[in-house]
Amino acid sequence: MWTRAAFRLFLASLALNLFWLMAPLDWRVVPAMVAGWYLADLMSGIVHMYMDYRPCRAGVGLDVLYFYEGSRESEEFLRLRDETMRRIGPFERLVFEFKNHHPRPHALGRRTLLRQIGSTVIVASLPFSLLLNMANLLWPVPAWATAGAVTFLLGGTFAQYFHGSLHCERVPGFITLLRKAGLLMTPAAHQLHHDSLQRDFATNNGWSNPLLNAVFRALRRRGMLGDAGLEPS
Repeated sequence: MWTRAAFRLFLASLALNLFWLMAPLDWRVVPAMVAGWYLADLMSGIVHMYMDYRPCRAGVGLDVLYFYEGSRESEEFLRLRDETMRRIGPFERLVFEFKNHHPRPHALGRRTLLRQIGSTVIVASLPFSLLLNMANLLWPVPAWATAGAVTFLLGGTFAQYFHGSLHCERVPGFITLLRKAGLLMTPAAHQLHHDSLQRDFATNNGWSNPLLNAVFRALRRRGMLGDAGLEPS
């Protein structure tokens, strides 16, 4: 219920932000949107790297769900899942989802849009969009700045949906078009991440992966991002 309400409020806030773009054309809008899309990809990779290696909350049963050997459609598993998820908040659920999709990647693609992005909307997208609303109401924010912020907001909000689409056999037509345009990455490109879990963390288009790969290697050399965080314990 709370997720749906937050999502509706987010859409209303986003529509208001789009209203502020109804201004005289400015050549800076296009490069600002490209920069916003790059930053959204970078953010998707930063979040992915952090979530992959951040230890799950212990003692609440997440390890039982992760290593469950029976049918994940059984009444027992569904009961365990519901009981466990009630013990944790949206952020911890998101941490678990990132780890859980590694051994069973197609499970992510089968989830509903709200389940994929609900935590992101509550934790980050809605507050960011409301702040952008306030900024445009209080100050004359340039159209190019709003365009870049809205593009970043859209890319960041739907990053997990784009991620899930990489694990679907069939995707909507607009996803295919965005992939052909180079604005979204292909499943083959994302498979490089799953092959090692140590590279190519960005899940939108991969533009930021060269930078993120260098950051990851530097952090590993300093003893950070240990493999123990990859699975619930």
